[in-house]
Amino acid sequence: MSSQIIPALPKTSSILDLWREKNDRLVRQAKLTGDSRPSLRRQQLAQDTLEGFKELLITLQGLPAAVPALPLELTVTCNYIILRASLAQDFTEDLTQDIQRALERVLETQNQLEPKSQQRLPELWHSVLSASSLLPELLPALYCLASLQAILWMSTNHPGDLALLLQTLNASQTETSEDLLLLLKSWSPPAEKADAPLSIQNAESLRDVLLTAFACRQGLQELITGSLPRALSSLHEAASGLCPPSVLVQVYTALGTCLRKMGNPQRALLYLTAALKVGATCALPLLEASRIYRQLGDTAAELESLELLAEALSAPHSPIHSSTLKLVIEVELLLPQPGPASPLHCGTQSQAKHLLASRCLQTGRAEDASEHYLDLLAMLLGGSEPGFSPPTSSTGPCIPELCLEAAAALIQAGRAQDALTVCEELLSRTSSLLPKMSLWENARKRAKELPYCPFWVSATHLLQGQAWSQLKAQKEALSEFSQCLELLFRALPEDKEQGAGSNCEQKCRPDVTLKHLQVAALLSRGLEWAASNQDTKALSDFLLSVQICPGNRDGSFYLLQTLKRLERKNEAAAFWQKAQTQPAQEEATWSLPLYLETCLSWIHPPNCEALLEEFGTSLLESCDL
Repeated sequence: MSSQIIPALPKTSSILDLWREKNDRLVRQAKLTGDSRPSLRRQQLAQDTLEGFKELLITLQGLPAAVPALPLELTVTCNYIILRASLAQDFTEDLTQDIQRALERVLETQNQLEPKSQQRLPELWHSVLSASSLLPELLPALYCLASLQAILWMSTNHPGDLALLLQTLNASQTETSEDLLLLLKSWSPPAEKADAPLSIQNAESLRDVLLTAFACRQGLQELITGSLPRALSSLHEAASGLCPPSVLVQVYTALGTCLRKMGNPQRALLYLTAALKVGATCALPLLEASRIYRQLGDTAAELESLELLAEALSAPHSPIHSSTLKLVIEVELLLPQPGPASPLHCGTQSQAKHLLASRCLQTGRAEDASEHYLDLLAMLLGGSEPGFSPPTSSTGPCIPELCLEAAAALIQAGRAQDALTVCEELLSRTSSLLPKMSLWENARKRAKELPYCPFWVSATHLLQGQAWSQLKAQKEALSEFSQCLELLFRALPEDKEQGAGSNCEQKCRPDVTLKHLQVAALLSRGLEWAASNQDTKALSDFLLSVQICPGNRDGSFYLLQTLKRLERKNEAAAFWQKAQTQPAQEEATWSLPLYLETCLSWIHPPNCEALLEEFGTSLLESCDL
């Protein structure tokens, strides 16, 4: 009667078969869960599956190591590591311990296990793979474990250990090549047999993922270090591998960057077009496209790309890989997040907006620039984005410097009153931080704590002076220029070392920026004096400007012009001759903050060099020197 209630087990049934059936059931459950959209229930099912593998592994490892059970035990170990890493989206240290324990179990069956204190992972792998009595049916699971070890060593930057492992896997311990990409390509894991325990991901699949990820990582590193032909080769290898859409966009964009730097922008655009067609994300190729169009001198296309970039980054981001619950190791997991120095870093909407605004200002589209800057300030001051730095550097303009750029754009666009409003808002936020003149020791201490603040405030007064000048309010303009100079000439020597300006994309040397701020304010005030026929006062400012920056052509021009107007021709001729012997400015190759460059462009007289030559010729002809 009992035989009718409880079916008899198959004759081939054993405890090992039951454990294998449990492994296979868990694998099927993991694959079914992984093919579905993420949800709390699916996440819980995945965690339950992980717990199932863990319990099964504890059971297997609770018994003495035995050759018949090793293929199943190693397969369960691999399934557990793969599932745990994919759920955590990371490789933790205890996964290395799981691999080490598995290798020790293999060596126990070979009677080759030395004391643990003498066993490092590289030596364990060499001992295991060198064993002559390994069963063929053990190799697929062992090579799957080796693939996971290779992934861990690549992720934790152990290239030497990885190279030794791959050389051993290729049965070429005496091979002198350390080209990891070549070693990965030449490694061919054995295929799984049909009757082998099921695995979530086999050795061949893991090898392909590893090869693609390594080629991508190596190509990006070579791109950063300037090894462009090698980078091109590595990235082509990555593009031909198992690239999911999001990674393929990165690889195509990196290929575009590489070709641009190699002087082949047209081929680069073809890769960017291919990246856009993939459809995973368009922000990254749009940023690179803007750089290529800038190199080609196509300003309209460059700005259009930046506008599309800002629009793309404003949309809610929904990564492709989150549409399904991934329970396998994929290429994305093996690629680090692009840092600010990476060519694959495209930043945020505010960063794109700043790049667009600054390029509009630099290319003479002041009205567009002013609108973009106002949008950007509203975005940042409104708190929709907590921080800011431009897409191409780890540090960038803070909000005060953005306000200064915005004010410069508004003045350039003829919107002086709006520029004054921006400057007043900036002063209201920064003036309270400025050290007081009466407390000199406190001023010295405060300046060290807030080294940039005096320069932000002085630059604000400089731009306010320019705005008032545009409004023909001479008295107000002179007052602002004088306040700017008072702040700049109160700057302590320590201040000059600490910082005078900007964290802009190009390097801005602080002392150079400080000197040019002083020159801009002196020339601006001098021009106001000259406009009101106060040439003596103007001469004083122009003379001081060339003393601060010897060889400054704008200051030299205005000084000569004023001396000539005052009929002091001998002095003018002597100064002109002295100016001809002065070396070029050392800091001419250093960049300046954008707001200061813009301000200096307003002061720069057109055809300055030609006029200086004319001055010199006429002065020498009219003087007995």
